[in-house]
Amino acid sequence: MKGATPLTVLTTKVSFILLVCTIYSCSPLKNLSEDQWLLRKNEIIEGTEKRTDEAVYNLLIQQPNTYIFGSPLKLNISNLSKKKPGSDTWLNRIGEQAVLIDQKSTNRSIERLQAYYKSLGYFNASVKAQIIGHHRKQKATVRYQIDKGRAFIIDSIKTIFYSPDLDSLYKNNKGTSFIQKGKPFNYERFDAERDRISKLAKDNGIYNFQESAVGFSISRDTVQKNKDSLLTVVLSVRNPKENNETASERYLIRKIKRVNLYTDIPYNTPKVALDSIEHNGITIFFKDKLHYKPKAITDPVYLVEGAIYGEYNRQLTYRKMSSLNTFKYPNISISEIEGEPDLLAEIYLNSKDTYAAQVNLDVTHSNIQRLGLAFSSSLTARNIFGGAEILSLSGRGSIGVLGDAALSSEKYLSEIGVDVNLNIPNLWFPFISLKGLLSKNSLPQTKISLGTSFQKNIGLDKQTLNATYGFNWAPNDFLKFNASLIEVQYVQNLNPERFFSVYGTTYNRLNTLAQDYTQDPVFEPFFDPTITNNGELTIPQGAENFIETFLNTQDNSSEQYKEIQRIEERKNRLIENNLISSSQLTLIKNNKKEITDPDFYQFRAKIESAGNLLSLLSNVMPIEENESGTKLIAGVPYAQYIKTELDFIKHWRVGRDQVLAFRSFGGIAIPYGNASTIPFARSYFAGGSNDNRAWNAYALGPGSTNNLNDFNEANFKLAFNLEYRFPLLGAIKGALFTDAGNIWNALDGVNDPERSFQGISSLQQIAIGSGFGVRYDFTYFVFRLDVGFKTYNPSLENSKRWFRDYNFANSVINIGINYPF
Repeated sequence: MKGATPLTVLTTKVSFILLVCTIYSCSPLKNLSEDQWLLRKNEIIEGTEKRTDEAVYNLLIQQPNTYIFGSPLKLNISNLSKKKPGSDTWLNRIGEQAVLIDQKSTNRSIERLQAYYKSLGYFNASVKAQIIGHHRKQKATVRYQIDKGRAFIIDSIKTIFYSPDLDSLYKNNKGTSFIQKGKPFNYERFDAERDRISKLAKDNGIYNFQESAVGFSISRDTVQKNKDSLLTVVLSVRNPKENNETASERYLIRKIKRVNLYTDIPYNTPKVALDSIEHNGITIFFKDKLHYKPKAITDPVYLVEGAIYGEYNRQLTYRKMSSLNTFKYPNISISEIEGEPDLLAEIYLNSKDTYAAQVNLDVTHSNIQRLGLAFSSSLTARNIFGGAEILSLSGRGSIGVLGDAALSSEKYLSEIGVDVNLNIPNLWFPFISLKGLLSKNSLPQTKISLGTSFQKNIGLDKQTLNATYGFNWAPNDFLKFNASLIEVQYVQNLNPERFFSVYGTTYNRLNTLAQDYTQDPVFEPFFDPTITNNGELTIPQGAENFIETFLNTQDNSSEQYKEIQRIEERKNRLIENNLISSSQLTLIKNNKKEITDPDFYQFRAKIESAGNLLSLLSNVMPIEENESGTKLIAGVPYAQYIKTELDFIKHWRVGRDQVLAFRSFGGIAIPYGNASTIPFARSYFAGGSNDNRAWNAYALGPGSTNNLNDFNEANFKLAFNLEYRFPLLGAIKGALFTDAGNIWNALDGVNDPERSFQGISSLQQIAIGSGFGVRYDFTYFVFRLDVGFKTYNPSLENSKRWFRDYNFANSVINIGINYPF
């Protein structure tokens, strides 16, 4: 926490302590009469075992007040109000009213629990409630005691089908039924079986199947007293019903006889006024001119002429057509052909606007930008080549306030950029057909992009050129792949002469080493003549000349020589322009069913290889080399490395609106061939609002070093995060977190044991930070404020690493947008 005076820190601490004491000192019982009991806890005991699953407890009508660290925070805030409970005051609105035990609510909870256990087959289950008061307090626990009784078992299953086609279909797929003889009764299995039969019918030609036609009747066998828990299930499927609820013809398995596709047809246009063509068994109707290549609009159609109708194929057609982002939501109509048993499939497509413009204004935050505004505009052209392609041209600009990690004397940064993107709705490769390489079901796409950007007041200022050509595909909703066949990035540092002005820590290290030579006639011209005491090297000429002269004239075995040599190597690496030509494959697996799903995991794996294509070219054609033998393309050395990353995120719901979130990350980039180091843009850093929050970005590591450079980075990283998220007041959420991790040099020629990864022993250099956070949920995004404390600092002596800097004076405040993981 930088820039705070001792008085300010003391005042903040005292105010915080007084506020906490005021809230926590409020008695939650102060407004209760003698015959009222505050519900402290619910317990559900099944036999002798206590139930812990939240789903069962959610059945109870009354839930206890929210407790945070053993205190009902929201209730205490509400009790601060001087008006009666429930009155419309802001304290009552953000607080929580006392939950008092109510016998009517308890009885309703008993009824719910009985209904729940009956749905599981315990038809004779009994539930009793007991109120257990707390010693000397008007608080109580409501304990629900469950006697399940005997579970009822399915003894026999009978079926009645009025449709022979459906009867045959059911028997051929009986093995996948959710209702099996000998299994306990479970209401959810009957619902699942109804869904299974409906899906089975619709996917196999019975297009008009109605789920309501499936019925179950259950009877209990009372003849044999020793088998009084056995059930007989009768499954019946009635014929379809018309609007008058009378049975019509039987369900039939039907085939598709014709598929018609209509593109941009004006409303009420008679069919005789339309033009048409045939393509792949599909009749395409259009007015005057067809604006699409026939293949582009027939490939997404999975309904095939002459094939048995399947609802699954209809949904695939919806999914594929929607993924094109060219049409409004398509309309697919399935109807019977009069006088015939077969079906007519008709698909209606209405194009979105060919050209669309969009303007966005966003609030941004990053590791080097404390707060910023980003402006972007884009122009999109759909169906640009007639194959449902999408071409977009976008421009962007941003301005922001620099953060601590930016290391610039300026207060503001800016960036402008232009990008051109082409999206092709299939796999495309010049002169080679990739048809059949991937299933159409995986929605393959080709992405081609070109872009450039200019950054000012970030490092040495830079211009970046990017070009990407690759594929995306998704076999299902939970698995996605991204393959960049070629990704080229050229980074040019615009002001390399500003190195020692920007990287102040590096300059100070060099200047300190140079103090022994202020009076040496050889080195004296390199110092500022206006400064008589503690001379300073002039920037840039003095600093650069000092390094060159020192390395050419001094003993190369001294520690001072090695340190200055490291400074020179780092300077050359950071001012060097970069050319990166890489290929990469990324896999993302996610079992999240919806955006608000609190229980999910995500796994991401990535492998990247750079420089191999250029290396092959260098073997067959003459390529320039510098004095050290490094190969150059247009005067710039190309990077060569192999890089891999593994990232795993898991969320657990641990209570009402409470989540435990975990993340683990491991990544390494190994240089070889034409490179001995990793480009700065592809290296790893530690610290910051999305990493270890007890350190600023780039301030942690490598290894046990203590903020050795201005931007500390390395080629190997491990990171682990654990965060407990809980509600506070309305849209205000709280969090407790622990972050662990570090960066190291590995297999890149750095042998310094303080910086390089030496194996298992280096794991003791993993830094640990912990702290708390407050978040405000704006629905569309979350504003986040986290305070991190250095819990274990590997840069200190072994005996001082634990809790040495665990205080507000050495804490780090992180501002972020949305959750870190």
